[in-house]
Amino acid sequence: MTDKRQLIKICGITRQQDADVCLAAGVDMTGFIFHESSPRNIQPGAAAAIETGTALRVGVFVRQEQQQVLEIMRRAKLDLAQLCGDQDRAFCRAVGAARVIRVFWPERYKMRAALEDELSDYEQSMSYVLLDAGLSGGGHGRTQDFGLLTGLDSPVPWLLAGGLGVDNLARAMGQCTPSGFDLNSGLESAPGVKDAELVRRAVALIRNAGNEQ
Repeated sequence: MTDKRQLIKICGITRQQDADVCLAAGVDMTGFIFHESSPRNIQPGAAAAIETGTALRVGVFVRQEQQQVLEIMRRAKLDLAQLCGDQDRAFCRAVGAARVIRVFWPERYKMRAALEDELSDYEQSMSYVLLDAGLSGGGHGRTQDFGLLTGLDSPVPWLLAGGLGVDNLARAMGQCTPSGFDLNSGLESAPGVKDAELVRRAVALIRNAGNEQ
């Protein structure tokens, strides 16, 4: 059971109209992907031009060096850096622990205790954890075994990711209790193009579930 409002992040924003839909629905974070091989890749200037109101602005980084991350954060007017390329603790601290969402992939670990140990090791190097499906990357639409994350012991708030959408959010919320959810491909009509109705339905599902608890 959660005891506070869950965070909702919608990632892969490439258009102002999609950001507007997210803001109207009441999301907490909007995500911009800075990875050339992603169909949702966006340039820093284009991201900066997209207005996101009071929602926190998150940049997704995979291969950039520390200074590149910092420069893109400045140019794109970002609040947080989501690091999903095996960046170590020193890298996270160089970006600024208060500004880091560090990605981990539970499927890499044979036992959950090993995952929890690594999360503990990073406690002073991040403000949020994001647990994604697969063994690397993201935005691929794969889901994970939500039940394996039941009762997870994380030293900082953690977000659940991996193919989440209106068809499986209820199941996810019934099996684990993250601090929030990161949604992307499950809310699209095409890569980088959000479906407004799916966005509204997904946000409503999360908010209504929280109100019932």
